[in-house]
Amino acid sequence: MKIRIPTLMVLILSLFCVTASASERITLIVGGIEKQIYLPAKLAQQLGYLNEAGLDVELVSEPDGNHAETEMLSGAAQGVIGFYDHTIDLQAHGKQVQSVVQLSQAPGEVVLVAKAASASIKSPADFKGKVLGVTGLGSSTNFLIRYLAYKAGLKNSEFATLPIGSGTSFIAAMEQRKIDAGMTSEPTISRLTSTGAASVLIDLRNLNDTEAALGGAYPGACLYMPTAWVNAHKEQVQKIVNAFVKALHYIQMHSAQEIAEKMPPEYMASNKQLYITALAAGKAMFTADGVMPEFGPATVLNVLDGFNKSVQGKSINLANTYTSEFVKAVNKQ
Repeated sequence: MKIRIPTLMVLILSLFCVTASASERITLIVGGIEKQIYLPAKLAQQLGYLNEAGLDVELVSEPDGNHAETEMLSGAAQGVIGFYDHTIDLQAHGKQVQSVVQLSQAPGEVVLVAKAASASIKSPADFKGKVLGVTGLGSSTNFLIRYLAYKAGLKNSEFATLPIGSGTSFIAAMEQRKIDAGMTSEPTISRLTSTGAASVLIDLRNLNDTEAALGGAYPGACLYMPTAWVNAHKEQVQKIVNAFVKALHYIQMHSAQEIAEKMPPEYMASNKQLYITALAAGKAMFTADGVMPEFGPATVLNVLDGFNKSVQGKSINLANTYTSEFVKAVNKQ
């Protein structure tokens, strides 16, 4: 039986569309891709796990987590590698997003005090009248430092937060005395403390210190995506989660030096040994399998409800802010 030319063309076009759909680029925005707190995402790419999944995944760096979520909500990206607390904040604003894989159980951040302000800042209660550096005004660093001030009895009006980004811009703001203290992550922490330009006031790089400061495990870095997109693209989401969980397993099974060898040299900020030392000390922040810590969501909600007027008084359904469907499927294998 002969196939007419028009019919043949339709079949060819149909096959082309299926292939194009399968290789369609998925853009994930990372809230500062060089930060160690988001290392599993870049590591998954460096080790080839994302390519092995058969997906075209692009990781785009955006230092401000608030801008990252705006890009996602506009449709410019399909997901964000950022902090889980954004899923709660967004739900309070009527937006449904969810974490599909939890990369860390602690924030991996610290509050640094500039050398010039070290005599006057001994605890968060001393933030009164001070300028505090944060990544952005809608960022998780802003959430956390405002909570620490609230917990110490301060009102939002009694201190100022200044959006200064991270890395070099954070270091410059501290050295130029634009901020008295601020919250940041590795490798910026080590770059400042190693020279004596700053000292650690509050450490959220491990589970014990995080529980003491925030009242429990505080799930930080994760991949969160619009719930509607997740439900419509479960196959693609599963493949991405497979790659990220595989990277988490790699982190558990390899030394900081072995991991650092897989990362781009520019992430080391010209001091590879400092990067390795910081990573060795901070590896414990990562989850072993991508599973959400049992009481983590409740801790995050309690933190946000303490100071965030957008969350206060709202009925938040924590079950809708994350899903364990995809990580469970990986860990069954």
